[in-house]
Amino acid sequence: MRKFLPLIGSHPGGRSAMTCRYRCGDACFHETPNVSDNDYVGDVISRALSRRSAVRAAAVVTVAGAAGGALPLGAGAQEAAAAQAEGDTLAGRGAPSGKTGKAARGLRFATVAPNTADAVVVSEGHAQNVVIRWGDPILRGAPAFHPDRQSAAAQSGQFGYNNDYMAVLDLPGERNRQLLVINHEYTDEQLMFAGYDPEAPTREQAEIGWAAHGLSVLVAQEERRTGELTAVTRHHLNRRITGTTPFEVTGPAAGSHLLKTSADPEGTRILGTLNNCGGGITPWGTVLSGEENFNQYFANGGSVTDPVAAARLKRYGVTGAASQRKWERFDKRFDVAREPNEVHRFGWVVEIDPFDPDSTPRKLTALGRFKHEAAEPRLTADGRPVLYMGDDEKFDYFYKFVSDKRMKRGGGRAAREHNRTLLDEGTLYAAKFTGDSAAQEIDGSGKLPKDGEFDGSGEWIPLASGDTSYVPGMTAEEVYVFTRLAADKVGATKMDRPEDVEPSPRTGRVYVALTNNSDRGKAGKAGADEANPRNGNKHGQILELTEHRDDPSADRFHWRLFLVCGDPEDPATYFGGFPKDQVSPISCPDNLTFDAYGNLWISTDGNALGSHDGLFGVATAGERRGQVRQFLTVPTGAETCGPIVQDRRVLVAVQHPGELDGASVEKPASTWPDGPGTLVRPSVVSVWRTDGRNIGV
Repeated sequence: MRKFLPLIGSHPGGRSAMTCRYRCGDACFHETPNVSDNDYVGDVISRALSRRSAVRAAAVVTVAGAAGGALPLGAGAQEAAAAQAEGDTLAGRGAPSGKTGKAARGLRFATVAPNTADAVVVSEGHAQNVVIRWGDPILRGAPAFHPDRQSAAAQSGQFGYNNDYMAVLDLPGERNRQLLVINHEYTDEQLMFAGYDPEAPTREQAEIGWAAHGLSVLVAQEERRTGELTAVTRHHLNRRITGTTPFEVTGPAAGSHLLKTSADPEGTRILGTLNNCGGGITPWGTVLSGEENFNQYFANGGSVTDPVAAARLKRYGVTGAASQRKWERFDKRFDVAREPNEVHRFGWVVEIDPFDPDSTPRKLTALGRFKHEAAEPRLTADGRPVLYMGDDEKFDYFYKFVSDKRMKRGGGRAAREHNRTLLDEGTLYAAKFTGDSAAQEIDGSGKLPKDGEFDGSGEWIPLASGDTSYVPGMTAEEVYVFTRLAADKVGATKMDRPEDVEPSPRTGRVYVALTNNSDRGKAGKAGADEANPRNGNKHGQILELTEHRDDPSADRFHWRLFLVCGDPEDPATYFGGFPKDQVSPISCPDNLTFDAYGNLWISTDGNALGSHDGLFGVATAGERRGQVRQFLTVPTGAETCGPIVQDRRVLVAVQHPGELDGASVEKPASTWPDGPGTLVRPSVVSVWRTDGRNIGV
């Protein structure tokens, strides 16, 4: 029997109150914005899964050490990494007939045991280095980071805070170099500034916060002999996009009266991007980034008396008086009472061209406005891009966009100009899921339905296309700006926080991370359904969606749950049908990516099993489908973000290390990445095999 690991936070999903406060404005503790009568995906699945009264996890492994530079693991960390090394060979663990042999190709590494080490603990036989930290200079003229000499001007040329999604692109003509685009989701001023007073922030602190948001574009150099990756500072392609960078508004809502402000009476130019979470790379070489929990930056939503405006704000979680950071004291645009439309200018997918540092980034209104976690593309057979998008809120929806135009191949000016319009014209859809089992079989007991799977069918419900609205009582502009309300009206299915979305480059199947939903089944809340089968869902699930006839533009699909996460010893878990005594425990799936072998890699956010968050690989096909294997864990208080899995390297963004309740600059909860006496700093980490071979083979 496993021993309990101490829970690392008191909030739902295991996160600290500090993380919830600064990242999403305590979204889980506010009234759920979605009060519609629509079906809940959790209602589809949640009734079918039970919860044990106690959550069990592996024994605590305490590991000391920092991850600065290229380091070997300390002795304790090596023990943690090697604790499940025997899992490399299933036959050695009593594998049933037909399941013998090694782990799936790409996942043949020593698994890391659950642990609470204040370090990045990697699989045995691997090394690591910090590629770049918050505050490291990336632009010409930017100073070296000094915790006591921060300024907005310096931060505008330095790597931003709380790195999240990462995109890696080839850099033609520059050997052993790659171009990284990295989101900076949010700031935690208590861990940034000594003596910070949350009731009396200074203008300088606010302006540093604006500069620490957004994105960084960064060239990185590979050391071919070791696999180490280092930042190339002051490269001509390096760029910072911040909370004050000008953006062009494009698509059908550009110029709408709903987007006009005193500073922008045309409704076509917006300053800044905020709370950038997940993203995607387009087939034509641009990068997409989703604005997620934007609502928390805006104050005085509760003072709005017009009932229509108040209802719209409430549906997006804009309520109350002062904001957490109190930016409204320094810029009226963050005060809804003074600039009622400014809040409508956030919550979009943005597009940047990382190869043109002089280009103006764009906010794409055709993709709808909500808490965008990701925007991942596929192409139809005739070359039209299709984007899949999740709205990261309890009981909110899953969407897709189908472009009207075909992509043009090539890197010439005409092709580039054409392709930059592809995401401005098309149809926006919301998903409705239907289970195929009898209602009495989905009762939240943890019992699979008679057919042995949580699965069913679904339809894509059109919301708007260009100037045409398909939602009764709403104009097209209203659909794009208030997309949540449109999906409410057409009966989309309520989901368990749909976060990252990743189409398989091999099969075209779309994988959706549903992180958790502790409110499922509570009084007055939606109960379980076959797509969201657990009430009080603390651990989340991953849904696998197959478009009808494998056509991304289809209006129908089939779905099934690929993983139902949690302690494998809990009967209310499911690992693609794979034996549960041969998988790593996993909780709260968030970001997704694929490796070259077709394996899905999953980073977690808020591990409710007591271990630190980590990165996991899982086979999606073959006899080892559903075999989850843990590759690394991140330090105290941190979240694993933005994974990139290349042949010889794994990259992770270590977000909000040390973000535990009561922590501050003066009382740090973590000393990562540079050790005692230094400021804790979110950073990007590169991991490689010490023998120089490819990962997982």
